[in-house]
Order: sequence, then C-alpha cells, then structure tokens
Amino acid sequence: MSPPAGVERDFPLSRLTTVRAGGSADFFARPESDGEVVELLGWASREGLPVGVVGSGSNLLVSDDGFRGLVLKLAGELTRIEREESTLIAGGGARLPSAAAKAAGWGLAGLEFGVNIPGTVGGAVRMNANAYGGELGEVLEGVTVCSAGGSERRRPEELGFRYRGSALGEHEVVTAATFALTTADPARVKETMGEMRRRRREAQPSGIKTFGSTFMNPEDPRAEGRTAGQLLDAAGARGLAVGGARLSPEHANFVENTGEATTSDILAVMAAARHRVHERFGVVLEPEVQVLGDVRWPDDWELA
Repeated sequence: MSPPAGVERDFPLSRLTTVRAGGSADFFARPESDGEVVELLGWASREGLPVGVVGSGSNLLVSDDGFRGLVLKLAGELTRIEREESTLIAGGGARLPSAAAKAAGWGLAGLEFGVNIPGTVGGAVRMNANAYGGELGEVLEGVTVCSAGGSERRRPEELGFRYRGSALGEHEVVTAATFALTTADPARVKETMGEMRRRRREAQPSGIKTFGSTFMNPEDPRAEGRTAGQLLDAAGARGLAVGGARLSPEHANFVENTGEATTSDILAVMAAARHRVHERFGVVLEPEVQVLGDVRWPDDWELA
C-alpha cells in the first residue's frame, strides 16, 4: 500500500539529532494535526512498520544503519504554545524551553525548570523529564495521545511515570499537553529561569554536537551520592576519545561529535567509559540517551 501524502523516503536522520550521527529512515513525515498523526500511525500499523518520533533530537542516538520504519516529527499546529488563564497548552512538538519562556513572559510559574530540558513537550512527557529540582509530573494536567485507533486525553496518573520513562507505547504519540501553573510576577519568574540557565551553562558544555547527558545518575550506594559525571571524571574518563567521538573535556558525562563521528564511535567511547567507572568503583552506569533503530552495542558493553 502506498504511504499517505507527504511521506518521504530514505530521509537522513542525522540532520535532526544534535549529535549529528546515524543513518536514514525508510519513511519520514511531518504531521501537522492529530488527524494526520492518526492516519500515519494507522498506515504504519497496517504495514507492520515500527514507529519513531524525533523531537529536538537532543537525547537521541540513531543507528548507523538507520531506521526500518516510519519516523514522525510533529509540525504546524502540533508545535503551538498558548495559554488559558493560568493553564499553558503546548503541542507535543513544541520545544519545552520555548514553553517555559512563554510561561515566564505571561507571569506563569511552575515550568521554569523546562528551560534546561532541550527537548520537545511530547518527548519530555514520554521521558518524564526533570531538571534542577523541577518535575514535569508536578505541573502536568493532562495530555492528548494519538494512536492508530484515534486520539484520547489521559491524566498524568494514567501515563505510568517512572524515573526517566513512562508507559507510553511505541505506536502512541503525545500531540499536546496542558500544564496547571500559578500566576506570579513575570520579572520574578524570569529571574528564576535566568538562574537555572546560568547553572546549566556552568555545569554543561555548549556550542558542540552532543546529545546531552550520556549516563543516568546511579543509585548504587557504592557511588556515594556522586553523579555519573563525577564518577566518570574520577575514573579518568574526561576527554576519552574513540574515532570522532569523545567525552567532553568540560563535562565527562557528555559525548561530543568532534568531526565525523559514527554512532559506532559513540557507543565505543561510552563502553570504554563505562568500564573505567566499573573497574574503579564497581558501579554500573546505565545510558540515559534514547536509541532509534537497530543499534548494535559493542561486544564489551556488558560488564562481568
């Protein structure tokens, strides 16, 4: 069966990710409404195609072999940011930092932490994003979820939130979210947001091709409360390089693409860093980055 109108073939996904690595998607589309998303998901379901969604591409690693399915990037109406009194309404494709900035300008408090989450609203919901003490679930009022069967509203308690994840399925797409915020002095909200931006600039590298935090902060007591970045630094992994990929000299928990890094290079440097931390502290770091496609982890990824 022919794909719906507007579907592109062999679309290079590296241009949509911040780390700029990986192959192409067999099919790619930019839906602009819930109806288009439902139609595309229905087509993918009938064709037996896996589905992926790319937001800002800031927490995404694409297989060098690409993705043998349909990739969606929400556009048009699905990127809107609006307000109704103290409620903020955002499309799933809207950037969360933009939503936080709009809220601040409107004198709405509660979403300031979103300025430091460089992804889309839909991606943030799927990953239960949080930063600097702020959590999405605390202000999220509800979401619109599209599937092959149509669209429906869901409350936060129906999303199965967990640390850095949710129960949303592969063929379910968050196309909108509403946030219950509180009215405040716009200057005070902007001041809080500015302080969060400053802390991020000091703690994380900028102006480079990276996908953000590479490993999740461990709960293992052997970490003694240290973050993944602190453990990597103490294990001598800062600046570690394989091919065109290296751990940032500024922040050891960020992988940089220094030139023409492949996804294989990135995975190899992640494995090497993971081994150093395990050998030094006995702690097993787990990746925070999301993967798309048949990503082949290095043979030495598993730790004894």
